[in-house]
Amino acid sequence: MVRTQIYLTAEEKAALKTIAHQTGKKQSELIRQAIDSFLARYSPQERAALFKPARGMWRGRADLPDFGALRRELDRLV
Repeated sequence: MVRTQIYLTAEEKAALKTIAHQTGKKQSELIRQAIDSFLARYSPQERAALFKPARGMWRGRADLPDFGALRRELDRLV
């Protein structure tokens, strides 16, 4: 592990201390868990998993404009 220093607001520090007391974990462990959770949300695999259910959701819809034509028009204007 690499030692690092962070600045917390008084409210963050107090909340972290309370959670550490409630869970019996060290504050440093809670901070590492929070960072791990944050990093996992931005991993390439997580991002792909979020987009996968939306794939093809507009396919076959007649009520939508021609996005290709809109894009060509915007490209022409720029």
